[in-house]
Amino acid sequence: MPATGEGTADAIKSTADFAKIGRINVIPDKDQRLREIYLDPVRLAYFLGIRQTVGEGHDQFVDDMYSTPDGSAIVVSRPSFADVVSIDIVTGNLNWRFPVSGYRSDHMAVSPDGSRVAVSASTANTVHVLDIRTGQQIGSFATGDKPHENVFTHDGAYIWNMSIGEVNNDFDDPSQDWLKGDRKITVVDGATFRQVNVIDMRQRLDAFGRKDMSDAVRPVAFTPDESKMYLQVSFFNGFFGYDVATDKITRMKTLPKNPATSDDRTTYVNDSRHHGMSMNPAGTRLCIAGTMDDYATVVDRATLQEGPLVTASKPYWATISGDGKARIISGSGADQVTAIDFGTGRKIASIPVGDHPQRVRLAHLPADWNGPAIG
Repeated sequence: MPATGEGTADAIKSTADFAKIGRINVIPDKDQRLREIYLDPVRLAYFLGIRQTVGEGHDQFVDDMYSTPDGSAIVVSRPSFADVVSIDIVTGNLNWRFPVSGYRSDHMAVSPDGSRVAVSASTANTVHVLDIRTGQQIGSFATGDKPHENVFTHDGAYIWNMSIGEVNNDFDDPSQDWLKGDRKITVVDGATFRQVNVIDMRQRLDAFGRKDMSDAVRPVAFTPDESKMYLQVSFFNGFFGYDVATDKITRMKTLPKNPATSDDRTTYVNDSRHHGMSMNPAGTRLCIAGTMDDYATVVDRATLQEGPLVTASKPYWATISGDGKARIISGSGADQVTAIDFGTGRKIASIPVGDHPQRVRLAHLPADWNGPAIG
């Protein structure tokens, strides 16, 4: 299910031909929310700021989303409205709405049992954890500056949050890295939300001999046994491997540059050179979205050798298909998603979706669903 900047979510089949199934409006309350925003000068300033900065000229009506385990609703983070909502997939109406702290909601994660959803409140340096059925807050925890990606461990025992700092200023030269804010990984207990670890990748990158690299950790992918984590960082066309037990960066892969891509860091989307990573269920292949280099590729985890570079327009996310045989990338520059075979590394199909797709997530929906009755 790819989420788009126009406030829609398109459902496509998760295997085979990846045909489009239906569409749902995730901003059925748009008029009400806009009235509230335009009556509040501070909220209006943030709303317009989101459009011009992180939104790249678009309103961010949807960033991330998941379905409930029973497939009756989808839960959506809406950055421009600074909230999370649950939407009934039959009626298209809101089940509940949770305004986050501050002025912008961001990436989410759902617990393995499907009962909880964690959402980053990026301007409040906070992650809220909500009951996915009711929208009631179960707990929250503090993070570094601008919390971004959230990941539950497979058993739900821990939540990892990656804060990326200030990605919208132009202090992008390595010598100005310290002006990007407090960036760190915060690990909390999945039940109590108490902090159990803080990982500063600055120290780990320095020890690996890469003081020139940003320590803003973007998308990550864990191995099936969660002993290794692969991570993308700001400005870098590649990724690093991190050993969880030894707390060390152990590997680095630099991926090809597109000759047409500018070396001017201020032109990168929210400081992202590459943004989007997923791993196949066997843990043998990594899918990489080469955002500013306009391609996606599959990398062999053992050798770190990349496969064919599949042309894509500003791909900004990567996830796996329902059967684990393909990876799906969002082509934010071409309003489409593309399925690529994990085995061959070659394109299977491209499917048109709404304006400026971002996150792509697997969802559970009724077999005969093709869109809500209203909304």
